[in-house]
Amino acid sequence: MKTDSIFYQIFQTLPTVLFELLGESPSNAIGYKFDSVEVKELAFRFDGIFFPPDDDKLIYFVEVQFQQRDNFYWDLFGEIFLYLKLYRPQQNWYAVAIFPNRSTDTAEPIQYQELFHPGRISRIYLDELEETSADSIGLGMLELIVAQQAQTREKAIKLKEQARVSLTEPIIQEKVLELVDKILVYKFPYLSSQELEAMFGLDELKQTRYFQDVKEEGKIEGKVEGKFEEKLEIIPLLLRLGLSVEAIASELNLDVELVRNVAQKQSTISPSTEITDIDQQED
Repeated sequence: MKTDSIFYQIFQTLPTVLFELLGESPSNAIGYKFDSVEVKELAFRFDGIFFPPDDDKLIYFVEVQFQQRDNFYWDLFGEIFLYLKLYRPQQNWYAVAIFPNRSTDTAEPIQYQELFHPGRISRIYLDELEETSADSIGLGMLELIVAQQAQTREKAIKLKEQARVSLTEPIIQEKVLELVDKILVYKFPYLSSQELEAMFGLDELKQTRYFQDVKEEGKIEGKVEGKFEEKLEIIPLLLRLGLSVEAIASELNLDVELVRNVAQKQSTISPSTEITDIDQQED
């Protein structure tokens, strides 16, 4: 799943989610502005930064990591300190690292130990969110991302009903419903739009801007016909030629997770096919 985009949109739509993850009051989100920021010197880009409304509040650097990556903390703190050097903000800072589970997290580099002990960073494991988060639509969407397949349908339907009842602003409600549908599309890349509708009742999916955009790009209708199908068919050949999953995704303009799923499926059919996945920096 292309998680960066989904988390970015969730935080932009419901900025209270970050503070709920940290066990703080959702009211702390008042006045914060969330955005993706590129650090120009080395072209680092944060998944997102919560900019505070006042100088006495913290800047929150947010990174989402869904694949184990040994250099994660090296990159994270490197980006933070480079940002501080370039922009010299008046506010103090705090880092939030979000993982699907503990096994995706990596060891703390001894060179940065001081940043872990005083509480400069919170590490969130989505599969360990407490049941008390059941009333939160924002946390519910994060749980949906990591939910097991058997639980996905029930969680998605509950979330959409909850959004229709509790969200009074039409724009926010529509955005949340669209995000739930988008998560389902990413979680089930091999299902056609008709199959998704049958399984989850995505009646409003066809009307969303997201569906229209990806339809034009061949990312939904292409699952059963057209250019998207042709790209899927050529993946096994490129694997046999020795290209990595990331290289194939880049060349064909596909999500890395989708290419990886095709590669894994192909390996079960043909044991001789080797899946090369040496660079897992892409989420």
